[in-house]
Amino acid sequence: MVFKRLLGRGGIPLEIDTVVGSEPARPGGLLTGEVVVRAPERAVEVGSMTLRLTANAPLFHKGDGDGERKGDGFDYVGASGYFSLRKGEERRVPFRHRLKWETPLSEIGGRELKGALLTLHTEVEAEGIKSQTDNDLVRVTGTPLHDAVFEAFAAAGYDCDTSRIVTGTIPRSEYHVHLVQGFLLTSRTDGGDRPGELEVTFRPNAVGSEVFVRRASLRDQYWKDKNPALRCLVAHHDVGRVDFGAEVVRWISEVDGLRDGDGWCPTGTDEDDS
Repeated sequence: MVFKRLLGRGGIPLEIDTVVGSEPARPGGLLTGEVVVRAPERAVEVGSMTLRLTANAPLFHKGDGDGERKGDGFDYVGASGYFSLRKGEERRVPFRHRLKWETPLSEIGGRELKGALLTLHTEVEAEGIKSQTDNDLVRVTGTPLHDAVFEAFAAAGYDCDTSRIVTGTIPRSEYHVHLVQGFLLTSRTDGGDRPGELEVTFRPNAVGSEVFVRRASLRDQYWKDKNPALRCLVAHHDVGRVDFGAEVVRWISEVDGLRDGDGWCPTGTDEDDS
């Protein structure tokens, strides 16, 4: 455990360390952990602690400082209200937070995704202190529905180990997180008529997910600039009941036939390009 030392007005010290659960969380599931706080030299009154989930933030070693870029915040975890610490006292404040369904993934099938860094930023207010810990790594893996779709693409010859998370939305698609994560799937076979690379985007919710499939265009950030996409609807209860292998083969065939002007809102004007 490595504590970060915060100093308030008059040099009042406070040491904190945030510990995230070792097992990966899932969208719609619980993120658990604890914030360990101690007052090494004198009594301290802690006003509040808030944890902020971020994407694309630089990850520093504990004690290296906060860095200049704090990433794209997309969710907040309330950890604690007011409490007092006596001199030398240490307190452990547990947290349990239900992740939003649209929380980005940092790994699939136990494999880390390149380009998908999720972190937890701890904000503390205490006797003039308002500072942040270094970012703590957060692991989020796919739901069984994600896994079923990715496994079907793998069976069809497409592997995924890279993604990109950008700010924005998908036109005419409900959202609660102002981020879009595109997954790059690369064909293991060269040549042929099918696309060599595909980009897959999920918009999950409590019922299932919209799945958007297109020829890869991860270099384009905004939806309207990307290749036309095929929109598919799948449900969580479809896992184990639907032949996703056959579905994915059909999706790939239909994506191969898409042209400009086809697909899901390729030139939509209601997109937020921020």
